Amino acid sequence: MRDDHHDENEPVVLERSAARAFVQVETYVYMALGVLLALTTVIGIASAGASVWNSLRAYGSPDALVATIDRLLLVVMLVEILHTVRVSFSSGTLQCEPFLIVGLVASIRRVLVITLKSSQTPSSTISPIDAAATFNSTMLELTVLGGLILIMVVSIYLLRRANGAGRAAHPGKQISR
Repeated sequence: MRDDHHDENEPVVLERSAARAFVQVETYVYMALGVLLALTTVIGIASAGASVWNSLRAYGSPDALVATIDRLLLVVMLVEILHTVRVSFSSGTLQCEPFLIVGLVASIRRVLVITLKSSQTPSSTISPIDAAATFNSTMLELTVLGGLILIMVVSIYLLRRANGAGRAAHPGKQISR
């Protein structure tokens, strides 16, 4: 009779051990990911600093400014991803809002790069047909990005509003950034 009782508990013990092992592996993966993201962010900051220095030396060259803005917004995205990993690590759940913010920053980054590059393109060096094709593709991309930005802003608003309603029901469960 005692052996039967032991056999019944064996799958439960095995499940608990496997669950603990997976949690430990997940913890180590999040830690490694966090370290790699932090190093990438430091490298990105150094690159952005060098880009700012080059912009200053080039007396505000439009190309240098575009590169600087691009690098700075990349650092913002990396920091936001690092925040997402930290929140996921501490809460044990994956949050939607940080991913939406990263997508929003990436979309805004792309809009800025497109508009800065298109404002610097000399119209006298390309044919009218190529200029029209470039203009049309640029406008299409900006329209799609504008729609995407609007969707992400509305999504973030709705998530915050839903979380705000949830916080009223559970006042002790507020997560500050």
